[in-house]
Formats: sequence, structure tokens, C-alpha cells
Amino acid sequence: MRKLFLVFILIFFVFVTLPKIIVSQENQRFVTCDLCGYCQGKNPPSNWEQCRACLYPEANNNPATGDTLKINPETNNPPTPALGRWYTFLGCVNTNLGSFEQEGAAASVVQLFLNIIFSLVGAASLISLLYGAFIILTSQNNPEKINLGKRIIFGAIFGLIFAISAVFLISFIGDKILKLPGFQTN
Repeated sequence: MRKLFLVFILIFFVFVTLPKIIVSQENQRFVTCDLCGYCQGKNPPSNWEQCRACLYPEANNNPATGDTLKINPETNNPPTPALGRWYTFLGCVNTNLGSFEQEGAAASVVQLFLNIIFSLVGAASLISLLYGAFIILTSQNNPEKINLGKRIIFGAIFGLIFAISAVFLISFIGDKILKLPGFQTN
């Protein structure tokens, strides 16, 4: 009789309480990790807030709510990031298009990286120009220092001309020769 009572309690537990647990878990389903590297039960990475603002603009800024991990019950998919955005170590890359699969998305990303590279080249040439001018101003009529300052200034100018011609060449090849979408100016 005692065994029968234990079996009855076990069956009651399985059929009464287990479905409630399963139903409550289905209402709040989560993926393991999001694209920003935040995983359940772990601390968010140091740049999670920036990545979340880029990829999940509608999500809450608090990782404890799990907004970037909640599965949509209608589509049965995890939250999709904002289309046309990609988070890199340089920050949020936005193609200004609906998705990376559209025409011109790759060109817009390449142009972003080229803009960053050539901005750094321009800053380096400006610093070199200032350094060369400083050497000439502090040379005190020493011909070796004057020549060194002139070489630094000429190198900065030639480097800037080279960078500008590289931008022109890349734009010309992408637009006129290869006719890549995103490079075309029409």
C-alpha cells in the first residue's frame, strides 16, 4: 500500500507540476549568447553597452533583463541585430543600407575603413610637418639640423601626396573600371 501511495504521489507530481514548469519556461526562452559576447550567467564584456547600442538598438541597456537573449515566441528566433550594422573593434560599422546582402554594402564598409586609414595618414603627415618645422626653427643655423628638418617636411608632403593619389586611384578603379556599387558617383 505504501508503494502504491508513493507511485500515486509521483504521478501526481509529474502530471500536475511539471507542465507548469515547462509552460513557464516556454514563455521566457533565452539563447545562450548574443552577438556582443554576453552569455547567460556571466558578466558582460567591457564594451557590451556599445555593441548593444549598435546591434540591438531597441534592447534595454541592462544585461540582467536579457533583452538581447530573449527568443521571440512567434518567430521562434533569437533577437536579430539591426540590419546593415556590424560591431568591430573600431566601433559600429553602419552600411546605411537595410542589410549587408544588398548591393553596395561591402563598398560602404571598405570606404569606412579607407576613411579611417587616410585620416590617420593625414594626422601623421601633419605631425611630421610640425616636427620638421620645429627642428628648422630650433636649428640655430646648424646646416645638418636644417637639412634634417627639410627632409622631414618633404617626406610629410610626399607621403600626403601619395595618400591622396591612393584615394583617387582606389575611387577611380572602383567607379570607372570595376563599376563597383557604392563607389559609383552617378
